[in-house]
Amino acid sequence: MNISKEIKTAVLVLASIALFIWGYSYLKGTDLLLKYKTLRAQYDNVEGLAVSAPVTISGLNVGKVSKITIDNATGLVKVEMQIKSDFPIRKSSIAEIYAPSPLGGKQIAILPGKEGAIAVSGDELVATSKLGLTDEVAKQIVPLKDKISKLLDNANVMLENVNQVLDAKSKENLKASISNLNETLAQFKEASGHISTILEDNKTKITGSLSNIEKMTANFTKISDSLEKENLGQTVQSLQKTLNDVDEMLVDLQAGKGSMGKLLKDESLYTNLNKTSKELELLLQDLRLNPTRYINVSVFGKKNKPYQTPVNDSIKK
Repeated sequence: MNISKEIKTAVLVLASIALFIWGYSYLKGTDLLLKYKTLRAQYDNVEGLAVSAPVTISGLNVGKVSKITIDNATGLVKVEMQIKSDFPIRKSSIAEIYAPSPLGGKQIAILPGKEGAIAVSGDELVATSKLGLTDEVAKQIVPLKDKISKLLDNANVMLENVNQVLDAKSKENLKASISNLNETLAQFKEASGHISTILEDNKTKITGSLSNIEKMTANFTKISDSLEKENLGQTVQSLQKTLNDVDEMLVDLQAGKGSMGKLLKDESLYTNLNKTSKELELLLQDLRLNPTRYINVSVFGKKNKPYQTPVNDSIKK
């Protein structure tokens, strides 16, 4: 059977047109030769997401992004996904945009839901976005940038204030202060050299002084050991007991117990002693003034004079 050139040409043209349509659709994200279902999701922002971006479930590629449009009424971005998997995706599943690597573009991961009906072609999933590493870094850098800007502004203000303070006279004073500081450091260096020389010259004496200190420390250790051997604790206890006894004795005296306590506290005893002392004083005074009254030596039988009360008799008073 002979096929004419016209038929061959027509077949070739139709095949070319079909191949062109299939290739164009494939590049647009639609594979006309495969069976798939279309799922949708709406996002506030899909920056980095492109058509033909992979769609995965638990890291397994199950489809791709076929179409991205924007709703003029709401401003939301509509994303269509071609799913070429028989996995039962429920309507409660989440379509999350994420960045698999810092350098690559973004893609969609479907997080399967556990409740609800199975999604069919044309259903809409819950949309969410996950910040990638670059986004996280950018999010952290923005407030840091603001802080750095404020810090630079404050630094500029501080430098302006410093320039205002450091006028010509202040600069000259600062230079003079630095010059004096250099001279002081030079003198300190010279003094350090003198001190080093003194230490070197008296090295033997310093060594001897340190040796004497070590001997004193050793002697102190021996004294401590001796005190410890002499049972210092028992001595302290005995001293404490003696002090307690003295304390008890003072308490008894204060309470008027015993002879000494009564002597200190009993006023009648003091009064009697005082009265006895005065009577003894009068007796001695009378003995001195009238000795014949107590010592009578009569040769001729002379009678004794009657007793006369002393003029200053304190007892009557």
